[in-house]
Amino acid sequence: MTAQTEAAQAPDLLYSEAEEDLRSAVRSLLAGRADAPAVIAGIESDTPYDLRLWESLAAGIGAAGLLVPEKLGGQGATHREAAVVLEELGRSVAPAPYLTSAVVATEILLALGAGDGPVAGLLAELAAGRKVAVLALPFSTPPADGAAAMTGTLERTVTGVAEAEAADVLLVPTADGLYAVETGGDGVAVQALVPLDLTRPLATVTLSGAAGTLLADAGPAAAAVSKGLLAGAGLLASEQLGLAEWCLTETVRHTRERHQFNRPVGSFQSLKHRMAQLWLEVVSARAAARNAADALATGSPDAPLAVAVAQAYCSRVAVNAAEECVQLHGGIGMTWEHPAHLYLKRAKADSIAYGTAGRHRETVAGLVELPAP
Repeated sequence: MTAQTEAAQAPDLLYSEAEEDLRSAVRSLLAGRADAPAVIAGIESDTPYDLRLWESLAAGIGAAGLLVPEKLGGQGATHREAAVVLEELGRSVAPAPYLTSAVVATEILLALGAGDGPVAGLLAELAAGRKVAVLALPFSTPPADGAAAMTGTLERTVTGVAEAEAADVLLVPTADGLYAVETGGDGVAVQALVPLDLTRPLATVTLSGAAGTLLADAGPAAAAVSKGLLAGAGLLASEQLGLAEWCLTETVRHTRERHQFNRPVGSFQSLKHRMAQLWLEVVSARAAARNAADALATGSPDAPLAVAVAQAYCSRVAVNAAEECVQLHGGIGMTWEHPAHLYLKRAKADSIAYGTAGRHRETVAGLVELPAP
C-alpha cells in the first residue's frame, strides 16, 4: 500500500468550517434556552423537556434531519455533523431527545431503506421535527444485542426506555419484525421512572392490544436495529466528550477565581497536576469520539471497532471529569443549585447506555482477536 493510499484512508479528526458554524448555532441556541438555571428548573417540574427548545433545535436549525437525505426533507449531512450537535448537548446537558430520535431511530429507519412507504413518511416527520421516535428497548442495550432483541410480540413490557415520554412513535422489535406504534394510541402506556439522570428520563412502556404498522420483517429489521444502536453508541461518545470538556473548562475557571491563602487555588501544584491529567484525557477522548463519528460517516468497515474503543474510553473520561468537577469546586460543587451534579449524573447514566465500558472492551477484544481481561 502506498503512502498516498494510506493517507486517503486515514480518518479526518479535524472539524470542518461547516461543522464549526453548526456548533456556533447550536451553542448560541442552548446558551439562550438551556443554561444551567433553565435546566435545573426543568427537572424540578413535571416535564423536563422544553418544547420550544426542541422545535428550534430540530426544525429551526434543522438538526433533527442531519442524517436524513435531502429528498426526504432532511439536510443530507453525516454523523460528523450530528456528533457536533451532541457535543454541544453534552456541554449543556439539555433535556432533548436528540440521541434517541434523530440518531438511533433515524438510523434504524434509514437502514430499512426509505422507498415510498411508511418508513419514508416517518423519516420525513422526524427530519422536520414534527415527531419524535424512540426505540422500545432498554437504554442499556449494546449494539451486539440488536439481533437478539427481535423476539416476542407487540404484547410486552419494556423497562428503562430512554425519553419514551417525549416520543410520538415507538419502534418496537418483535419476532415478526419491526413495528411503529403511536404512543397516543389505545393499548399503549408509558409510565415514568425515577432515573439517576433527570435530564434524560426513563420510562416503562407497556403494550397491551396496541396496533402497530409493520416497517420491516425480522431479518432486515435485526440488521437495522443493530446499526441504529451502533450509531447511538458511537455518537454517545461525542456527548460524553462535550460533557467532559464543560467540566474541565468550568473547573479551570473556578480554580482561577477561588482564592485561599491569598492565592488562586488553581495555582496549587496538586490541583494543577489533576487538571493537567484531565486535560490529557479529554484530548484523547476527543480523538476517540471523532474517530468513531468519522468511521460511521464514511461507512468504514472498522466502525464497530472505532465505536467500541470510543465508548470504552470516553465513558470513563466523562465520569472522571464530572467527579473532578464536583471535588475541585469544593463545597459549592456539592449543592443542588450548582450544575455540577447534573453532569455527574449524566456521566454516570451514560456510562451504562448502549453497553458498559466493560462490554465494549469485550467487543474490542473479539474484533482484534485478543483475550479480554
